[in-house]
Formats: sequence, C-alpha cells, structure tokens
Amino acid sequence: MKYLANTTTLGYDPAKCAGCGRCVEVCPHGVFEFSESNSTLTPAPLPQGEGIRKGGIRRARITDRDKCMECGACAKNCEFGAISVNAGVGCAAALINSMITGGEPTCGCSDSGPGCC
Repeated sequence: MKYLANTTTLGYDPAKCAGCGRCVEVCPHGVFEFSESNSTLTPAPLPQGEGIRKGGIRRARITDRDKCMECGACAKNCEFGAISVNAGVGCAAALINSMITGGEPTCGCSDSGPGCC
C-alpha cells in the first residue's frame, strides 16, 4: 500500500547504518532492504563484525519512501540513530485514522480544517 507521494517524514543517514538489519525486520511495508556498497562513507561500529561482505559495506537502503506509514518501528529499533521519523503524524496517519473512524482526514497541515490532505 502506498500513501501520499512525497509526504513522509522518514529520514535515513547511511553513514550511521551498521547493517544490523533491524529496520528490514520490523518494517511492516518493506520500506528497507539490504544493499552492498563500496561507498567511501565510514560505517558505524559494526556489531560482532557483521556488515562487511565482499569488500563492501552492508547497509540498509530505502526501497520506496512512499510506502512508509510513519509507524516509527524502524527508528525505535535503530540503535545507531540512522533512521528518524515523526511517528503518527502527517497525511499518512490522517488517512489511516479517517479509514478507521469513517471521518474526513485531518493532519494539521493547514488551518483549513478537515480535508487538508
């Protein structure tokens, strides 16, 4: 399921990623996957030597930012501070809440009231 394009608050800093895989495990919509990188970025400290493969650095990457529902599971489980998201805010949350309650979506993105999304 995709939400509104280009509205998510999801942030990701690959330089802080240690390749632990928690974000891939906990994301309900598959927003993250692993990739091998020969990047010149200095990796975060790697747990138990994990993350180095084939001379590259194993890091998470975002597959499709617009799939993010801003639940916050990835950020809460990232011990290295590589991921940030304002959980439960924005238009994605407003659309989910409107489906649950049957009302109009409201997200506080303007002072115009219901329907701003």
